Amino acid sequence: MLQHLILIPTARELQIVGPIVGRAGADCVRIELCGFGIAAAAARTAQLLAVLAPARVLLVGSAGQFDAAYEIGKAYRFDRVASYGIGAGSGAAFIPAAALGWPQWPGDPPAAAAAIGDTIECSTGRVPEAPRADLLLTACAAAADRSDVEARKHLYPAAAAEDMEGFAVALACRLAGTPLDIVRGISNLAGDRDKAHWQLTAALEAAADIAVRLLADSP
Repeated sequence: MLQHLILIPTARELQIVGPIVGRAGADCVRIELCGFGIAAAAARTAQLLAVLAPARVLLVGSAGQFDAAYEIGKAYRFDRVASYGIGAGSGAAFIPAAALGWPQWPGDPPAAAAAIGDTIECSTGRVPEAPRADLLLTACAAAADRSDVEARKHLYPAAAAEDMEGFAVALACRLAGTPLDIVRGISNLAGDRDKAHWQLTAALEAAADIAVRLLADSP
């Protein structure tokens, strides 16, 4: 049985994270791309879960900073992930799906309590000494400027950072009953599209370091 499935969104992230995690891994670890954005990540994760049936999943990649308490160039393991962009409206007028009364998954009858709204718990609780953050916000499109960031923070004030795959992977794992951890390196200030300001390599190396510790801590 495959013990660990490591998912990485993009080829660029894989180039940095893959060799570090691969050196520390064993035969029970497999590294795969999950794709960029919520559509590809959800579909690819569901496919891999069905084919490989891993005991647990670890999503590793980069994220944009919402809260200055979480340093650019550092990485964190997230306790929860929320969805932004699935609902109605846009910008300051955006209303999340759950607020409209539409759970993203209603649950299989009669287990309506298994409904999934706009936030999913995503930490297995391993490696308590690893740097942690509470909420990761998964957006359908990355913030383009500070006004985008402010609109998102207004709805999700606890959000520490944003990515584009976390909620999709978490939803697929929840439906499959597979435990998930999410580790993201903070590569840039959310809304800053000038990559000259980014610290992508440092952020991803930090994320890979936490991933290695998660693997070492596993039974």
